[in-house]
Amino acid sequence: MAKKEELKRFGVSMEDELLEKFDQYLAKHKYRNRSEAIRDLIRKSLVAEEWDHNRETVGAIILIYDHHTPGLSHRLNHLQHDFPGQVIASTHIHLDHHHCLEVIVARAKAREVKALSDSLIAQRGVKYGTLTGATTAKDLP
Repeated sequence: MAKKEELKRFGVSMEDELLEKFDQYLAKHKYRNRSEAIRDLIRKSLVAEEWDHNRETVGAIILIYDHHTPGLSHRLNHLQHDFPGQVIASTHIHLDHHHCLEVIVARAKAREVKALSDSLIAQRGVKYGTLTGATTAKDLP
């Protein structure tokens, strides 16, 4: 069983206006208290560091494309095979007669996931594409 970490308390000083904006953020995002929000914001910063330092990461690549574009489905599939071991899952959804949504989950060094994402998004016929960077969480407290 994993050992439960002891919580440490510390004080944070900030201007009234900044604290007021932070409290509005808490309410909007349904945080129960400031501590939960601060922990999440710190974790987001740590995940950004993983990406900045090219560590092993995981990302979700979201594509919306017209499957009637000649050869596009083949090119998207071929590109995923050019990154062996990095694409760990994909989901294909038919939005309507012409458009598909594909979510591709990749795990690799940050630059490799970004390179795969850029290659897929740049294909003719892809109408929208984005990469959401996440973390393997193995080094995240």
